[in-house]
Amino acid sequence: MSLTGENEQGLRKIVDLTRFASIFILLLHFYYYCYIAFEQWGIKSTITDRLMTNIMHTGLFSSQHISKFLAIGLLVISLLGAQGKKDEKINWGSIAAYLLIGMLLFFSSGMLFRLNYSLENIAIIYMVVTGIGFLLILAGGNLLSRLIRLNLSNDVFNSLNETFPQEERLLTNEYSINLTARYNLKGRIRKSWINIINPFRGLLVIGSPGAGKSWFVIQHVIKQHIEKGFAMFVYDFKYDDLSKIVYNWLQQNEHNYQVKPSFYVINFDNLSISHRCNPLDPNTMNDITDATESARTILLGLNREWINKQGDFFVESPINFVTAIIWFLRKYEDGKYCTLPHVIELMQAQYEELFPVLNTQPEIEVLVNPFITAYQNDAMDQLEGQVASAKIGMARLASPQLYWVLSGNDFTLDINNPKHPKIVCVGNNPEKQQIYGAVLSLYISRLIRQVNRKGMLKCSLVFDEFPTIYFNNMDSLIATARSNKVATTLAMQDFSQLKKDYGKEQADVIVNITGNIISGQVMGETSKLLSERFGKIMQDRQSVSVNRTDTSISHSKQLDSAIPASKIAALSSGEFVGLVADNPDEKIKLKMFHAEIINDAVKLNEEVGRYTEIPVVSNVTQQQVLDNYYQVKVEVKRLIGEEVERLKRI
Repeated sequence: MSLTGENEQGLRKIVDLTRFASIFILLLHFYYYCYIAFEQWGIKSTITDRLMTNIMHTGLFSSQHISKFLAIGLLVISLLGAQGKKDEKINWGSIAAYLLIGMLLFFSSGMLFRLNYSLENIAIIYMVVTGIGFLLILAGGNLLSRLIRLNLSNDVFNSLNETFPQEERLLTNEYSINLTARYNLKGRIRKSWINIINPFRGLLVIGSPGAGKSWFVIQHVIKQHIEKGFAMFVYDFKYDDLSKIVYNWLQQNEHNYQVKPSFYVINFDNLSISHRCNPLDPNTMNDITDATESARTILLGLNREWINKQGDFFVESPINFVTAIIWFLRKYEDGKYCTLPHVIELMQAQYEELFPVLNTQPEIEVLVNPFITAYQNDAMDQLEGQVASAKIGMARLASPQLYWVLSGNDFTLDINNPKHPKIVCVGNNPEKQQIYGAVLSLYISRLIRQVNRKGMLKCSLVFDEFPTIYFNNMDSLIATARSNKVATTLAMQDFSQLKKDYGKEQADVIVNITGNIISGQVMGETSKLLSERFGKIMQDRQSVSVNRTDTSISHSKQLDSAIPASKIAALSSGEFVGLVADNPDEKIKLKMFHAEIINDAVKLNEEVGRYTEIPVVSNVTQQQVLDNYYQVKVEVKRLIGEEVERLKRI
């Protein structure tokens, strides 16, 4: 008895009996249709003739093909139960050749009776040809039973086995981002939707250069949020790739806002199209912690290696020094000179004048005291170590162009103010990213303090190439801004960039608390981390074992990576994998996706062709820029002089 409970010996006897019946009917067929030849050969008897007469009355020999079909039918039934030793070298081509030639010979042999030969010769030729056809069919059937019905080489990369169902419904709400896509499910291409219904839980867009982050994802985030009336801040690393989209899309969708938003640009290379904004606006600096945060942001943005050394004496000392400068200017004449250019110039003052002036503000006495003590004790090496690193770093920002933009006040950073909504684009330059990135980091730090409040408009913050700027509390923003309707989109090329510029701990926090992830082609540790995050699915496994006496085929199912790291590393441009987050009242069961985002390239290119340039703000001359630069210097010197004179009179 077999393990299945079947009697294999009994089954084999039935198969043998069926095959014998097939051969017996074929022999009767020969005897009936070649009877004259058998009679001449003397191979006949009264009993066989009487038997054939009785069989003939059944209609079996009313046509040549009836008996042939019955013989072949019984042969096929016998072959169904055959269990030959499996052989991986057998292929469909040889089986088809045997069967086709055999069928042709077997069923067309009746035409031989038309030959102009003797009856004996025709009978011999007919039986030989028909018999050969029968044997070829039998051989083909035996080969078919030995064929290994698996072709393990068809799906070399296991692509079909790693497909899974994805969300095909369009799920929208007043905040959602919806991307049209298509995916492969067991070899069939199906349409799907990537539904980011809760962008306030953070969106992380990852992909190596050329993966299509901006073209397939970020531009749709910008467009759909403008269409839904979001206030917006866009960090445009390669100005004006994204800014032009923002400006033109806003012109087409102004009617979607209850209050028409104002459009502003910050650009340090082309001052004519740039607005002016003071990130250290005294009206928004309510206490000294604002000054501390601003000092930390600007210095860590200038000195990225300090990020992993926060808490060290020679890192915290420069931060305290810049904090004291900022807060002094905030308090001096109600913040008349509270701008970053004035901070930079005031830092360059002589110690014997600067420290007494700073010491006039009681709130910063604690911050200034270590520097004054070091100066009074003639510990100049220590003092220079504390202060010079801040002065050297900040001195890199002392350019007329930066002073022009940073000392103006065309707009404030409360972009989601319901009464005065704004859409702000800030542009960086890859060739000057370290200097510009530090200043833009300060803008972002101050802006986030103002947008992350209750009772404000829904707001979208889009950061292209996020690691090129430094914002100390991005993890807190993603974690807390959800309830204040602030959607954050972070785009980067690889997690290793984030670890390099932000440190491993903070980078891990940012990556792990982000609810929505869209990733194009990435490699190394990033692809492994994503593969683990996507989890596993049940996959079919097939194996063939061939030995000298037997061949066994096994089928199994096991959990394996839904999207292996190797597949993420080999994604094509426009092909993305990821996870989306849902809401308590809007559940998404199929959160994971591996799909190709569909862009109507013709339509999008036509839109780009109709885009207009961002308009000129003012025709700024070089002389105006230089005058502003020198005015800042003069104002700081006047401030120092007046304060020193006042102290002398006390």
